Amino acid sequence: MSQSADAALQSMIDNLAAKTGKPLADWVGVVKKSRLVKHGEIVAMLKQDHGIGHGYANLIAHQALGSDALSVAKGGSDLVAEQYAGPKAALRPIYDLLVKKIEAFGSDVELAPKKAYVSLRRSKQFGLIQASTATRVDVGLNLKGVAAKGRLEASGSFNSMCSHRVRLESAKDVDAELVGWLRQAYDKA
Repeated sequence: MSQSADAALQSMIDNLAAKTGKPLADWVGVVKKSRLVKHGEIVAMLKQDHGIGHGYANLIAHQALGSDALSVAKGGSDLVAEQYAGPKAALRPIYDLLVKKIEAFGSDVELAPKKAYVSLRRSKQFGLIQASTATRVDVGLNLKGVAAKGRLEASGSFNSMCSHRVRLESAKDVDAELVGWLRQAYDKA
C-alpha cells in the first residue's frame, strides 16, 4: 500500500471516533457480536442500525473481516498473487496488461489490493479489477452519467462502488476502447 493510501486510511481511522462516537476497535466488536460474516450484510447493518456512512461502514467491515490490505499484509500475504492463483492463474496476464496501461495515466495512480479485487484510485476510486471467475476478469468503472452501451454494461449487482462493468476474457480485450473508458474514469476522479 502506498504511503498516501496509508495516510488516508489512518486519517479515516483517526476520524472514526469523532464522527461516530466509537473507535474502530469498538465498532469491530459490534460487528463480531452481530455474527454477520458477509461484507455487504455488515455494511448494511452498520448503515441502517447505527447511521454510519458508507465509507466508514466499509472500513469497519473490512477490518472486522480482516479483508483490508493492511490486515492481510500483516499476515505476509500477497493479495494479488492470491487472487490469480489456482484456476485463475491464466488470467494474470490480463491483470498485468491492465496495470501497465493504467499506470501510464500518471504518477498519482494508486493500486489498492483488497481480498477479492484491486481498487484503482486517484484522489478517489475510479475503478477496480477483479478476477470474477476462472475465465473472466471484470473491470469496474466509475462513469456516472455515461450511458451503458455494448461492452460497457451497467454494473448492476457486480459492485456498488462502480457504475459500469466491462468483462474481459483475454488480453486482447484490453483494447483502446477499454483504455479510453479507464482514462475517462481516471480523469473524473
